[in-house]
Amino acid sequence: MPVSMVNFLFWNINRRPLESLVAEIASSQRVDLLMLAECDIHPTALLDILNAARPMFRYIPVLSRGFELFATFSPDFLTPLYDSDKITIQRLSLPARLDVLLCIVHLPSKLRWSGESQALECTRLARIIREVEARVRHERTVLVGDLNMNPFEAGVVGAAGFNATMARQVASRGSRSVQGERYPFFYNPMWGHFGDHRGNAGGSYYYDSGQHVNYYWNVFDQVLVRPELIPRFPVEELRIIASTPSRTLLSQQGRPDGKVGSDHLPLVFKLDL
Repeated sequence: MPVSMVNFLFWNINRRPLESLVAEIASSQRVDLLMLAECDIHPTALLDILNAARPMFRYIPVLSRGFELFATFSPDFLTPLYDSDKITIQRLSLPARLDVLLCIVHLPSKLRWSGESQALECTRLARIIREVEARVRHERTVLVGDLNMNPFEAGVVGAAGFNATMARQVASRGSRSVQGERYPFFYNPMWGHFGDHRGNAGGSYYYDSGQHVNYYWNVFDQVLVRPELIPRFPVEELRIIASTPSRTLLSQQGRPDGKVGSDHLPLVFKLDL
């Protein structure tokens, strides 16, 4: 890969003691920025194991509760621009690279919030992102995390929400207008990760609700990019990780195995900065 390629990993580890597994995936995927949600592992303990496998990681403190960040570069290259409960927006400015905004989120679960409340929260967050973009005077934004929504839900596709489309050609228009107001697009490549056609998992999270309408596999863990970053986002490098060099993260039934890993599967992607 080009030397300018930066490797990212996001994983909701469901408060599990997965230090060794996290370190194995981070090493095998040559991760540069590790983003963990629902992480109860002490940063020092995790850092020790990370650096036993690949001695390059540093701890990146963030104010937002529920996230732990580790990177192979100096914390000075990440500048916090916004923090609230389970949301952090950081400006990533690596030397001699294109700077981007990195919005890491863990939005409320359907177990506690209705679909309508989730959609309204996306509207609030989208407004905050646009305000931060106005401050830094660019729209090179990456949104990544556990959205607790599928790509087709109103908060993700709605104009006042994330306005995220599955088609690069549509997103490349830059924005669309509704009632005379401009809404910038996100490109959402996660639509292509539904189902088992890749010979892998059918999504990032499995839930058997026992209701008449049941998707079973969901793609709650997502990465969205603004149009300007589409040429720098190799979509073929975006993967939901279902196995490591030493083990599978799936049960015999082909679902995320909570006894081995988490109820969510990890997400890896790259950006050419």
